[in-house]
Amino acid sequence: MPEGRIIKALSGYYYVLDGETVWQCRARGVFKKKKISPLVGDLVEYDQERNQEGFIQQIFERNTELVRPPIANVDQAVLVFSLAEPQISLLLLDKFLVHTESAGVKSIICLSKSDLVSTEKFQPIVSLYEKLGYDVLVTHQLKTDPSAQIRQLLPGHISVFAGQSGVGKSTLLNSIIPGANLLTGNISERLGRGKHTTRHVELIPYQGGFVADTPGFSQLDFFDIEPEHLSHYFVELRQYLPDCKYRGCLHVSEPQCAIVSALQRGEIAESRYNHYLQFLKEMKEKKRRY
Repeated sequence: MPEGRIIKALSGYYYVLDGETVWQCRARGVFKKKKISPLVGDLVEYDQERNQEGFIQQIFERNTELVRPPIANVDQAVLVFSLAEPQISLLLLDKFLVHTESAGVKSIICLSKSDLVSTEKFQPIVSLYEKLGYDVLVTHQLKTDPSAQIRQLLPGHISVFAGQSGVGKSTLLNSIIPGANLLTGNISERLGRGKHTTRHVELIPYQGGFVADTPGFSQLDFFDIEPEHLSHYFVELRQYLPDCKYRGCLHVSEPQCAIVSALQRGEIAESRYNHYLQFLKEMKEKKRRY
């Protein structure tokens, strides 16, 4: 039975790329009975019928899964944040990092518009996240081509772009993959959608991998993370977790908390810890409401 990858899901149809051919498929009813939904990024087995149509028969095991946007098997996220216009929100950046860490997805931080702020303002940000082990790219509108730096990191990967609204993620994507609009138009032709709009998740083939163009990845919540697990997704906190006295420690006011002690010794950035506390508060409030 042929195999392919779902590159788009729209109106109950799944578009499966097999080689250079896209097949429009439905999912067998057995998936609905098992409460399994095929996702963009899934590797699947499908049968081929007339007019490049078919039915998905099997979904192979996923390596990773993101809930928002709904996409499977992504292995890296490019988090695009501008240093000015709009001003960078480190709170939002840390929220993205929590979600990518919880999904097991590598994050690359891209800081744009460095020409609009002084080096003294953005260098501490670069140093903080590089110290945590993240790759940080700094781009300059006049002196550097941001797409040139990112292009080198994409071949062979399934990458998703995310970040602040209004920083030009789609524009960056189009500069990385010339003709991306044309590709989207070709695949969507049978649906009568001729222009490129980011209303759904779609994978665009790129040098042995894929780049995901996604909508609505600027609004994140913590419905899928338990409060006692939040600390696992702050990379600098993990090493201290075994040394806390109490299992299930939330690292706020519990006695003999290793993370609070590390904070007092200056081993943990206060800004990141404050974001941890804010996220913890958000999670508790949402659980009370629901």
